[in-house]
Amino acid sequence: MTSRTMTAARRKPVSLPMRIATGAVWVVVAADIALIGWILLTSLRDGTDILNHPFGVPTHPKFANYSRVFSDGGFGQAALNSVLVAVLSSVLAVVVAAPCAYALARRRNRVSGAMSMTFAMGLGVPGQVMVVPLFIGMAKANLDDSQPGLILVYLGLAMPFTVYLLTGFFSGIPQVLEEAAVLDGAGMVRTFTKVILPVARGGLITAFLLQFISAWNETLFAIVLTHSQDKVTLPVALSNFVQEAQLNGLDWGAMFAGVCVVLAPMIALFSWLGSRIIQGMTVGIGK
Repeated sequence: MTSRTMTAARRKPVSLPMRIATGAVWVVVAADIALIGWILLTSLRDGTDILNHPFGVPTHPKFANYSRVFSDGGFGQAALNSVLVAVLSSVLAVVVAAPCAYALARRRNRVSGAMSMTFAMGLGVPGQVMVVPLFIGMAKANLDDSQPGLILVYLGLAMPFTVYLLTGFFSGIPQVLEEAAVLDGAGMVRTFTKVILPVARGGLITAFLLQFISAWNETLFAIVLTHSQDKVTLPVALSNFVQEAQLNGLDWGAMFAGVCVVLAPMIALFSWLGSRIIQGMTVGIGK
């Protein structure tokens, strides 16, 4: 049997349901790309032109829409606030969740099982039921309308999923590595920091990226807990800009420009690290 025949024999015919599913996925991808392209083109058009021809293309691009968003909507300060809150909450989430997830992955008993179930149940708690208690608690602690308070809230919201995700990664690390470190005289803390964390680097990066995306896009708690113009994040700034536009006259071009400002970092992040994020979620949750 020749190599060509053997290669052809190894190839399995693609079934009709698989072809249909693949085609459906590509249709959804094409629709998403078309929607993003339409938003980008619309952000460069005049409001009157958008109302007359919603699906037209800009004949004379209006880059002033973006400058108006930053000058009138305060998107510059809001972007800095979003970066600060998202980065710090993501780093703290990984730092706090990693030791907890490692302990749950290595100690298999009733207590660890109950704690793991508690974290898993936390994934199903809707954020709306926590708005009022968190607002009262932050107000009593004088942390409302402040970036530290918002970071603490995002940190707490990130714990269930981050611990659940990292537990899967740590469970997949062979215990032989820890035994070898103990034989070399390393203690528990040194084993965790020098041996386990470098091996689980992919999971830590995935957890950081997912929390960063969640914090960047979060709107509900940011609206409730912040109201000063110099404290709001980008989603809140966009919401305030739309409300002001409704009172002063809708500027559709500037509003679409604001949407592009919020979407741009997420599109760049997924274009750069999309495969790592998806692979990390699959490996971590699947174990």
